[in-house]
Amino acid sequence: MDSDHAAAADPDRDDTAERSDSSSTPPVRTRAVAAVLAAGIEHTVTRHGRVGSLEEAAAARGIEPRDLIKTLVVRRAEDDHVFVLVPGDRTFSWAKVRALLGTNRISMPDAEAAKAVTGYERGTITPFGSTTRLPVIADSHLVGRRISLGGGDHGVGLTVNGDDVIRLFDATVADISDEEVRKR
Repeated sequence: MDSDHAAAADPDRDDTAERSDSSSTPPVRTRAVAAVLAAGIEHTVTRHGRVGSLEEAAAARGIEPRDLIKTLVVRRAEDDHVFVLVPGDRTFSWAKVRALLGTNRISMPDAEAAKAVTGYERGTITPFGSTTRLPVIADSHLVGRRISLGGGDHGVGLTVNGDDVIRLFDATVADISDEEVRKR
């Protein structure tokens, strides 16, 4: 039986390339992983323990810090939110996002409100498998890159092609970030 037929015969089969701390660990099952599998895009699921910095998280996922994507939930108005995807080595630009959305006021919902909108806790938020389909704004630095997003649970990452994310979510692509200034 070839791999396409094997996958069709076993709906629970997970053909992801998965890195984890233990070879005996079962495949990761989150709404986000299920959504990526359903979308049929190339991806890698990475499971890692707690990390203390952007650099540690990127290293655990085998990527550069610039390819570790921050997924932010931004409130435009009451019950009106968007996902904003920003590279890990860049800073979200309030002014650029306000200009793009054509509004003078945006805010970040608190942790409870963000979970109510997405179904995910902070630190795990991703557009994949969100309980509410929200518009997505992707920073222009995601185009043409292999990126890693939250995988729907702490210590789980989804590495995918940025162009696939943009296409799947019909994302608006714009310059919405600034260079991060590191404090010394």
